[in-house]
Amino acid sequence: MIESSKSSSGDVLRYGMVGGGPGSFIGDVHRKSIGLQGNMILVAGSFSSDYEETLETAENLHVDKERAYKNYKEMAEKESKREDCIDFVSIVTPNFLHYEVAKTFLEQGINVVCEKPMVFKIEEAEELEKIATEKGLIFAVSYTYSGNVMVKQAKEMVDNGEIGEVRMVMGEYPQDWLATKLENEGNRQASWRTDPSKAGVSNVVGDIGSHIENTVAFITGLKIKKLCAVLDTFVEGRALDDNAQILVKYENGASGVYWCSQIAIGNDNGLKVRIYGTKGSLEWEQEDPNHLKFTKLGENPIIMSRGRAGMTELAEKYSRIPAGHPEGYFEAYANLYSAIYEKIINKNSSVEFTTVSDGLNGVKFINKVVESHKKGNVWVEL
Repeated sequence: MIESSKSSSGDVLRYGMVGGGPGSFIGDVHRKSIGLQGNMILVAGSFSSDYEETLETAENLHVDKERAYKNYKEMAEKESKREDCIDFVSIVTPNFLHYEVAKTFLEQGINVVCEKPMVFKIEEAEELEKIATEKGLIFAVSYTYSGNVMVKQAKEMVDNGEIGEVRMVMGEYPQDWLATKLENEGNRQASWRTDPSKAGVSNVVGDIGSHIENTVAFITGLKIKKLCAVLDTFVEGRALDDNAQILVKYENGASGVYWCSQIAIGNDNGLKVRIYGTKGSLEWEQEDPNHLKFTKLGENPIIMSRGRAGMTELAEKYSRIPAGHPEGYFEAYANLYSAIYEKIINKNSSVEFTTVSDGLNGVKFINKVVESHKKGNVWVEL
């Protein structure tokens, strides 16, 4: 067990949630994904800034009223003093609350799982990393797609040298849900994501461009040396960007091109990563998550299917159902929580998941993209 954190008896972990009240999309996703595990139970929460909404959510989720808290500070303080303290907190609030909530729970000795982007500022991310390290606590950042089985398969193949040294990466993430000014139509997601006070310095890069950065980093292990970015705000009157183009140079000399957009009409949730090496290439699409395209130099492409022959041991470990039965978004989150569970149960486990350090890299990426744009679309060092 993590020495700095109280833990459950037996094999069932207790968790709490901050955010995830009425109208929350991502909070419900986290709860349902955790539920797939069968070894973690929700026992506490501060689900909304409105206490009545917190009580309503607690009742709907069968959380004891005694552990439905008025705010996250009360929750962290009181939970840390209980014999049956939560083993971790899941933070699913809008971005502007992440830093203070995460810091509060870390200071009370409680493990943290936080939605991305982790915080607004690089200094805040560095501080959280320092606290978590000093206290020996787990701090996971929920970059969903690192939990997809075929993303794990791609990572193993790159690590094993099957495509050689990476030369070029193409990453894109087009959506169309903000092609109009939806934030003026009462849509809660659109309202906070396009509000600088709640979303931070970027909308589209913070929201989905950060997934490109993390998915590429997770698969390839490449570190960005410098980048050059152009941000667009196409919808009139919008305060933050809704389209971005980013050139990347990695420390190993490879190049990358990232494009993310929320005004790309005809696209739902089109994350796609293409990785080109000296010996071959890999392609993965979020909307077809169970397949991975693998091409060796001079040979015909192979479409690898989750659950079939040729999978690595790691990918097989996280595959939940037989081949041909689609796994996707919920399972990816569940795989993230599966790894977190294993780490809390056994601190010496070598299991991998996206950590506070990955969260810090994501915060640096977002801020440097904005810096590049503001300076006139120039190259900036990371």
